[in-house]
Amino acid sequence: MNLLRTVFAYIEYLLIRLLGLLYALVPSDKAYAIGTSVSAFFYPLFRKRRQIAIDNILRAHITDDPAKADRIARQAFGHFAGHICEALKTGAVIGPDNWREHITFDGPETAWKLLMESPGVPVMILTGHLGSWESAVSIISFTRPMIAVARKMSNPFVERFLKKHHFRGEITIVSKKMGFSPSVLREWKEKGSAMTLVMDQHVGLKSGVRVDFMGRPASTHTSPARLHLKTGAPILAGAFVREGLFQYRMVTAEPIRFTPTGDKEQDVADLTTEINRRIEAVIRRYPEQYLWAHNRWR
Repeated sequence: MNLLRTVFAYIEYLLIRLLGLLYALVPSDKAYAIGTSVSAFFYPLFRKRRQIAIDNILRAHITDDPAKADRIARQAFGHFAGHICEALKTGAVIGPDNWREHITFDGPETAWKLLMESPGVPVMILTGHLGSWESAVSIISFTRPMIAVARKMSNPFVERFLKKHHFRGEITIVSKKMGFSPSVLREWKEKGSAMTLVMDQHVGLKSGVRVDFMGRPASTHTSPARLHLKTGAPILAGAFVREGLFQYRMVTAEPIRFTPTGDKEQDVADLTTEINRRIEAVIRRYPEQYLWAHNRWR
């Protein structure tokens, strides 16, 4: 960065640090409610995003009633803000000694054993912008090392600060632009980490494939499917949904172990379709906790 951009980035960082100090004074049990209250105030102002959310809810046939779709969208906006606020307090409430008290596992025993009782086995965890995905990374990291593929922040000072203070367990944050590089894959295999990716956003057709999602064709990331076909590492697809104050339900199904047919591109499409289907099932179960405002279907 040039000098001027560096100065502005540092000022932004100092402001975020100041807000962090002020937010530290907020009681942990009030964090989610503060987020939902702020969202309720601003919800009418986000006209474009609000309309995208309502249209997506209707076209996914979560409901055919526009008024009910608006209520679900309002709840979803509130949950998004609330869960971000709560996630910032997770480390103060949940740690390696008490994490089990804060989750309920909703899935087959094979999935539980794979995630919790199979150290050294690399696994992929695939989800959407559903539930409390930010809290999930921190909590699951108490059971095994985590590699989280996420968008890198443009401000390097803020990026370093969040890496140091936001996540508490053994977590490696990998930029989406870096992707599954040889060094990342080596760490994943050597440590038996859980590679987690939020994969429900639109992706260009050059790096994605159009397969059904919520009943409509959507360009979807193929890298998880390609990585699975290359390594055989099992996939857990689902979500970490919020049930109450720092209480979460980990929802998943049987681990995905896909048998290749020899037609690589068709295998990628079929496997990606199955991943989408599993994430979609949880969204339909908890529509008020999904980020409907994203322009997923372009």
